[in-house]
Amino acid sequence: MTSITVILFVMSAVLIAMTCVRADRVRSWREAVNPTAPEVPDSAFTAARVTFLVMAAFGIYYGFQSISLADSTAWSDGELTSAVSGATDALDGVTAYADPHENAPVDFDGEYALRIRDEVVAHGGADAPDWGVDAALTGPDASDEAYYTITADGAATAFCLHVTIRRDKSSDYEAPGIAGKTWPQRAYTFTATSHEDEC
Repeated sequence: MTSITVILFVMSAVLIAMTCVRADRVRSWREAVNPTAPEVPDSAFTAARVTFLVMAAFGIYYGFQSISLADSTAWSDGELTSAVSGATDALDGVTAYADPHENAPVDFDGEYALRIRDEVVAHGGADAPDWGVDAALTGPDASDEAYYTITADGAATAFCLHVTIRRDKSSDYEAPGIAGKTWPQRAYTFTATSHEDEC
């Protein structure tokens, strides 16, 4: 909660408390300070109470708006936990294809890190921001597996996502090529798991 939000709520509470002060007490205080001051009519107290309540209502409204704005610009631990879980489910079991001249269907250091970030953002929920997620490759230097540490701005929690690739010959197929020829496509299946903590 920002300092502005706290100030708005405190001021609103003070204004509400002021409406509870009895008119007789205010008159007594004014008379003690300035005995020659003119009498304040009851209608003035009523108008003041209405004004204070309206101002308090605005303070409370903008206080909650401030909380909502802060929530939409930073990730919470709960939002990141849910987003990583959803992204892991979306990435697990995916089949990708590559031609025989490629060792694997993905670049773990670039392309796949971007995909992980996109999946986490997509599963962040309506209140989570569309930015601030990082998927840092932490190893190993291999073509068939990788570890990513996932963090997000505002969230204290980090997650480790482990991705492995295995050949799936049963899903290989021949893609149409040039001049009636076919081009073999090798199938690879991705397995994704995640847990809380850095890799």
